[in-house]
Amino acid sequence: MRWIHYGPNAILIHFAERVNDEAFQRGRALATALERHPPPGLVEFVPAFTSLLLEFDPRIMPDVEASAVELIPKLKTALTASLPPAPIKEIPVRYDGEDLDRVATLHNLTTREVAELHATVIYKVYMLGFAPGFPYLGDLNPRLHTPRLATPRTRVRAGSVAIGGEHTGIYSVDTPGGWNIIGHTTTKLFDPTRRESVIFFLQAGDRVKFVPAKPR
Repeated sequence: MRWIHYGPNAILIHFAERVNDEAFQRGRALATALERHPPPGLVEFVPAFTSLLLEFDPRIMPDVEASAVELIPKLKTALTASLPPAPIKEIPVRYDGEDLDRVATLHNLTTREVAELHATVIYKVYMLGFAPGFPYLGDLNPRLHTPRLATPRTRVRAGSVAIGGEHTGIYSVDTPGGWNIIGHTTTKLFDPTRRESVIFFLQAGDRVKFVPAKPR
């Protein structure tokens, strides 16, 4: 584990070299430790695939380097903690996306096979990013790995379930986007009208199971 300064009031901790199950478990362990025992002055922390950003209030913690020197050994100890599997959150999806036929053709599959391969995995939420509440989900079946669109769409509607490279995700708001849309869900991933603790339906460390909707 190593860290670097990330501006005057933040540090960036690298806890893994590549994205895999170990990195996912390490990220969960660190996030749990910070939630249970936040260091003085911590404003927020933002997990990513293999790193963790910690931002501090300079009025409480003016010397982030001193904080890091004290905090890193504690976080290293937290990596050995055994955590129970995160509960599985089910998300209904109708496999009717604009790019479903093309994805199927690209991989020599039927659209039904694409849907079956996509829905059989229990995904891990590695991180949220790009848009509020947008989850980067792994691990997508290698048979479905599909490059992003050469030209992104100017608008993708919220609830679009899509594939981008080796990951799958769900557009949480209406936004431009270049992922391959294979389906849609009615689950609302980002809702600012909810209380603060549940604005986001998913959090890093969660697990997700897509449940195919019955054909109309």
